Amino acid sequence: MTVEAKQLSGILPPVPTPFNEQGEIAADKLIKNIKELVRTDLTGFIVLGSNGEYVYLDEDEKLKLCEAAREAIPGDRLLVAGTGTESTRATLRLTKAAAQVGADVAIIITPAYYKPAMTVEALIKHFLTIAEASPIPVVLYNMPAYTGVDLATDTILSLAEHPNIIGLKESSGNVVKIAEIVQGVKERDLNFSVLAGSASFLLASLAVGASGGIVASANVAARDCLELYQTQTRPAEALIIQQRLLPLNAAVTSRFGVAGLKYAMEKTGLYGGPVRPPLLPLAAKGQTEIDYILATIFPAK
Repeated sequence: MTVEAKQLSGILPPVPTPFNEQGEIAADKLIKNIKELVRTDLTGFIVLGSNGEYVYLDEDEKLKLCEAAREAIPGDRLLVAGTGTESTRATLRLTKAAAQVGADVAIIITPAYYKPAMTVEALIKHFLTIAEASPIPVVLYNMPAYTGVDLATDTILSLAEHPNIIGLKESSGNVVKIAEIVQGVKERDLNFSVLAGSASFLLASLAVGASGGIVASANVAARDCLELYQTQTRPAEALIIQQRLLPLNAAVTSRFGVAGLKYAMEKTGLYGGPVRPPLLPLAAKGQTEIDYILATIFPAK
């Protein structure tokens, strides 16, 4: 599928990587989860993202997951693969390999280990080198809470000039920054989409021009996230949904992380399974809190 920025809209869940009890990838569970989620109007699916525990995966595991996801995702929905690594060379190699097994788009996080050396010049060269050689479009992934590197607005807009860089997942939570990027894209008439990186600020991001969101909560409450997106022009209705999603989103992201997300998926009929060490399983207290939140959102369950 040839992908343009205009297709990067709506809601896309960053799907967790399912492991079996022996700690190995359970590709069949990924397929089953996606086939259930694809019954909704989700635009596509992110594999190998932060919620996919991508930093703990071997390269062959990453490609196996891409292949499994492609099997489950219809041709009219996007498969977006997280191919960012610490080196430009390795990122480009993985991006090309992901494209060969069916990825439509690569989402690439900022390299961060040599943080002081990740200057504007270094980051621009990194992303432009990849964009020039990538067979599929590239989406920037800004996640300063994890990487400690925050792509500046001017840097993002400079990169957005490249025709093969078609979007941004902005996870900083800085809605003013999102508004500035959207405005800059409009002023320059660029083919570039901005997506909120969390359901916690999804409505605020949509209000300032974001085209959608890549949000963990959509793994558990896809219909609610989609309803929020679809009612954005009716602020009173959308605000009610946004407020309802806030406790869930916090539980499956900042509070309990991937373990919390996987537990919530189990409780809503999908496969969650264990996390990969050194991550720890969700403690009993966290389970109780998530049970309460889910009972509030889905009272019939």
